[in-house]
Amino acid sequence: MIQPAPAADPIRRKIEALSAQLSLPTVRKALGILEGEHPSGKRGNGYDYDGVRSYEPGDEARLIDWASSARMGRPMVSEHERLATSRAWLLLDTGRQMRSTTPSGESAASVAANALRMFASLSLKRSDEVSLITADDQSITRRPVQADFASFEQALDRALETPWPYERNIDALLTYALRIPDRHALIILATDETAIGSEQLPSIRRLAQTHPLTLISVACLNPFDASNDMRRVLDGTTGKQVPAFLRGPQEANDLQTHRHYEALALKRDLTRTGSKLIQAGSSEGMFTQFVRLLSTSAIGTSSVGNSHLPVSEPAPSNLQGVLA
Repeated sequence: MIQPAPAADPIRRKIEALSAQLSLPTVRKALGILEGEHPSGKRGNGYDYDGVRSYEPGDEARLIDWASSARMGRPMVSEHERLATSRAWLLLDTGRQMRSTTPSGESAASVAANALRMFASLSLKRSDEVSLITADDQSITRRPVQADFASFEQALDRALETPWPYERNIDALLTYALRIPDRHALIILATDETAIGSEQLPSIRRLAQTHPLTLISVACLNPFDASNDMRRVLDGTTGKQVPAFLRGPQEANDLQTHRHYEALALKRDLTRTGSKLIQAGSSEGMFTQFVRLLSTSAIGTSSVGNSHLPVSEPAPSNLQGVLA
């Protein structure tokens, strides 16, 4: 079982503050740039002209098309199709490897869960339909989420409270995502940095070409680094401490080099397809990268938020406060 973050958790408070401080137009713009705007099928005062119809009680007076009304001899209303996303799919790897330790001392699952909370808070503010999907080697579960953030948090907490005894199956999770029929639906996939290797890159490429994709990659503690507190270094599969005789500078350097190579390959593939990567080893770092990703997307300076990459542009003023 992964211990859910308490309601008083500072990251939860920051997520709530971020959602409260951002206006709805800012949320729509930030998420819209991340995913690519598209026709949602929703009628209203949007961007693409979609004809006129007769005025009906309850229609806003500002939508009346006066020229058409004069021609038809009765009030006519202009219709437009809004450019917005209507669905967001939040996919969480719940394999027992996600119990591994991060540099902050949190579990990878806790960091991933907080990252999903960030996306859910803004998506729900924009009135998106949000689906939470959890998966391990035995099952894939779609957890119902009502149209409010409290409902999402309850569904996520229930997932975290469930024992995670099974191996991960990231390939099954990717296959599930590839079968989502709505090509405009935003997909957020949360796992740790060890889950995506060269074998998964073809599926990642296909998914990035068919859907707007953001990958949340939780950085894990280097288990061979002798400078880490041995009490904090736990094997994600067994939950046991890593033996001291396996830890040394050469082993630590080899693992770090391998992870760096895999991260560069993944970043390159995601960047080519316009997808996004958020990588950090703590909930605090994940929140910072999330805010910077929104802000840099809004000003068009970067397509990837990564804890190892400096962001040269400052966040917009309405985002700076929540970074403090």
